[in-house]
Amino acid sequence: MNKWARLCFLILGGGTIFKLSSMKDVFYVPMQSDWGLTNTQIGLSFTVYTIVQTTGLFLSLYIADRYSKKILLPFGLIGVGLCGLYLATLPSFTGYLICFAAMAFFADVVYWPVLLKAVRLLGTKEEQGRMFGFLEAGRGVVDVIVASGALFVFVQFGEGKAGMQAGLLFYTVITLAAGIVTYFIVDDDKVKGGEKTSANMEVLKGIKHVLSCPNVWLASLGIFFVYAAYCGLTYFIPFLKDIYMLPVALVGAYGIINQYALKMVGGPIGGLLADKVAKSPTVYLKWTFLISAVAMLVFMQLPHQTMNVYIGMVATLGFGAIIFSQRAIFFAPMDEIGTPREYAGSAMAFGCIIGYMPAMFAYTLYGYLLDTNSGITGYNYVFSVMIAFSLMGFICSTILVKRIKKQKLAAETATA
Repeated sequence: MNKWARLCFLILGGGTIFKLSSMKDVFYVPMQSDWGLTNTQIGLSFTVYTIVQTTGLFLSLYIADRYSKKILLPFGLIGVGLCGLYLATLPSFTGYLICFAAMAFFADVVYWPVLLKAVRLLGTKEEQGRMFGFLEAGRGVVDVIVASGALFVFVQFGEGKAGMQAGLLFYTVITLAAGIVTYFIVDDDKVKGGEKTSANMEVLKGIKHVLSCPNVWLASLGIFFVYAAYCGLTYFIPFLKDIYMLPVALVGAYGIINQYALKMVGGPIGGLLADKVAKSPTVYLKWTFLISAVAMLVFMQLPHQTMNVYIGMVATLGFGAIIFSQRAIFFAPMDEIGTPREYAGSAMAFGCIIGYMPAMFAYTLYGYLLDTNSGITGYNYVFSVMIAFSLMGFICSTILVKRIKKQKLAAETATA
């Protein structure tokens, strides 16, 4: 089986495992009206999720290079699916938080770093942008199909409490099925080290290398700043409802496009531009950080309260496409900075630890800003914070680009 076929099978699981934890993308309004959750409570669930994710990823530093993906990938998918069975009962807020903690363990600690490691090892150094770009695009295809199915089920069951429960059960069945299929399709890893002790020492050696490498830290911070701005895309959904008065069903459809369909556009475009035009994922991130900051500043100046709704939708989706093109390739610099491939699992786990940390506070912060500042004022505060993150990302990636150039020059001088 060639690498592109194997990538397709990896995409299958990668496109389904986060559907339940991202239920807000389709069911944000029903979660408030039928489940009784506030903006702050929905944000708090992601704080809990990210606390478990961030602390648990330290465990991933070890298990991602120690155990086979044939075990870890199906285990993560099936675990999330079991959480979905409980969520479909619409539990109390406490149960809701516990479920998000469990999904963080199965999806982000057990599954995601192993998936990223598998994708990195599929391609050469010159293919990293495309590999990760097509991973994101493929996940977008799966996302749209699955989320559209959930929205269809939601509408068929009356767009109320029963509809949301049916939609959650739909997500659950798909996730469980993906886990079963993954077990029979994914090949077994040959874990390095013949004896258990030597295998453990090899993994610990990789962890030490990753933690002591400045470029790994800078690459991880680049992921951090992309993800911090990405968290703000969720709030385009209530923004269109509150400012443009979009109906609930249309808001759900927009959420699918905003969070999922853009992956199909931003993924391959970001990957190809990074590999073929910028010829460096780090350089691509550097300039798109600046472009996204300027674009959001211009967006804030538009007369939203008097503007045509479709122009507003296009403007928000255009900005989202920039962020998604960054998100598609923000792990690609891990190969560019020269991290040894035998330590790929540890490097990806560390990138996840730092990179996804904004979810620990960003959703709660954005939700708080909206709950305490009414109308367009609250949204402008959210957009301003997103601009600040993009500018910090520009500074971080500029430093990393200079370090990579210096590293390449030193290597060329040494071989001359």
